[in-house]
Amino acid sequence: MVHRRVEDRHEIVIVHRRAPVLWALPKGTPDSGETLEETALRETREETGLEVQIEAPISSIHYFFVRGSTRFHKTVHFFLMRPVGGGLERHDEEFDAVRWAPVPEALALLTHATERSIVEAALPIIERVETAEATA
Repeated sequence: MVHRRVEDRHEIVIVHRRAPVLWALPKGTPDSGETLEETALRETREETGLEVQIEAPISSIHYFFVRGSTRFHKTVHFFLMRPVGGGLERHDEEFDAVRWAPVPEALALLTHATERSIVEAALPIIERVETAEATA
């Protein structure tokens, strides 16, 4: 989950697909030999166009999906990340749109409750990270 503070509010990056309609957090599948952190950095760069730095782990979600006649079980590990370069206009074609959204708006738009729970779990982590930076 990529975040930033704009004045007095937090914003996060969300991705959008028109068909089927989806609002989501960036995520993806590890390439062979990648660590979870390497996957998070690469997938975020590809899907959002942003270069990011990992600040802290958030949590994981588990879900099932079906492709053809095969049922898959997927675990997604989320990290709190800060942008350090790149730009949203550089995102790949997997999504129709990528944008910053204030947290309340993102929570209203996200398609899956599990991803809303990730955002909610990240908020106290963001506060801890910002407090630690302010006192450093």
